[in-house]
Amino acid sequence: MIHSLRGKFKLKDILAVTKFPKSTYMYWQKRFERINPDEDIESIIIELRKEHKDFGYRRICAVLCKRGIIINKKKVQRIIQKLGIQVISFTRKSRKYSSYKGRVGKVASNRINRRFNTSIAHQKITTDTTEFKYYEIDNKGRMKIKKLYFNPFMDLFNREIITYEISQKPSSLKIMNALNKAIDITADCKYRRTFHSDQGWAYQMKAYTHTLMINKIFQSMSRKGNCYDNSVIENFFGIMKQEMYYGVIYKSYEELKKSIEKYIKYYNEKRIKQTLNWMSPVEYRLHPSVA
Repeated sequence: MIHSLRGKFKLKDILAVTKFPKSTYMYWQKRFERINPDEDIESIIIELRKEHKDFGYRRICAVLCKRGIIINKKKVQRIIQKLGIQVISFTRKSRKYSSYKGRVGKVASNRINRRFNTSIAHQKITTDTTEFKYYEIDNKGRMKIKKLYFNPFMDLFNREIITYEISQKPSSLKIMNALNKAIDITADCKYRRTFHSDQGWAYQMKAYTHTLMINKIFQSMSRKGNCYDNSVIENFFGIMKQEMYYGVIYKSYEELKKSIEKYIKYYNEKRIKQTLNWMSPVEYRLHPSVA
């Protein structure tokens, strides 16, 4: 408004009428006319968020540093707030899937005993099963809730998902397929391996325990009803559902299955972790300083 009146009146007269301090006017005039010094870095951050929609300011700062752009994480946080691209969190309350059916086979001792870290690739493997829900419309136009079951095997060395199976119902065949693939992948380990799980019915099966035994692999199980004994993969399930499941409605088994497959590839190859020196699980495994 002040700018539009300057052609007819002198600035000092306008300021006198509006009782607007001249120093304040000059300060804001310089601010508005100043070129944005963070324009380039803002463009880079926007591009990063398009690829990594769940990266907060710490991960974005780490990626920038890896690219040779040294910047304070507090400045990155301010830019993210200015651009309005903060990470959105979702919550969904649902009954947690439990594969525990009592003692239906052999229960192993807890060999891992919450010692989740190892400096040796493929030495310690953990597994569990979780469920996802999706919605389908039947022939009568009614919406029905369906379920998908996800069985991953994770390497505790770098938290990489080395193999997994997906099914429409709890399946011993799928779990055995994933187990055999995990055994083949980890066969290069020079030390005796340990496969950890909870006391779910599938992990007590004779076929499961026998397969581990003939491959000279230690079997380890969490204590009954104690999720902290397998907290690493429980935490992974929470992260996974927060980043690709909560806040999204999946309308078919295939749609949800493809989304999970895409996320696992992203998680393994691109999702950096502070505990891995800001590298992804695959990047960490292949890094010369680690190998």
